[in-house]
Amino acid sequence: MHISAKADYAARALLELACEPARPLTCEAIASSQDIPFRFLKSVVGELRKAGLVRSQRGCEGGYWLGRPAEEITLLDVVRAVDGELITLRGESLAGLDYPGAAGALPGVWRQVEEQAAAVLAALPLAALVPAGAVARRPGVGAA
Repeated sequence: MHISAKADYAARALLELACEPARPLTCEAIASSQDIPFRFLKSVVGELRKAGLVRSQRGCEGGYWLGRPAEEITLLDVVRAVDGELITLRGESLAGLDYPGAAGALPGVWRQVEEQAAAVLAALPLAALVPAGAVARRPGVGAA
């Protein structure tokens, strides 16, 4: 299984936003704190915005916030927002995969792997990954 750089960067950016719910963060700040290439992050954040996982505001007081509470955004949401399919075979969905003869059972195994990976990622909201006390340490922000 391959976890794309886009999915990794998207999850890391959203976790930064989850730690700063009271104020917007710029892409520059997120890229700097997570050591993510700025240009790549801008593209990833655009996809997260289209998926409704982040919202943005322009201007000197602008930046990005989570589009929904951290408790309502799972890692599965993040991966699907930036990558589409969770697991592909040579770039194709596993849905219609079919092999002849001796390998006939193999597509079922690949789909089972995808189902189990989806279950793990769906069970992990961003809030569960925010370090304990990370939000509470911020002035004027309540405990997570």
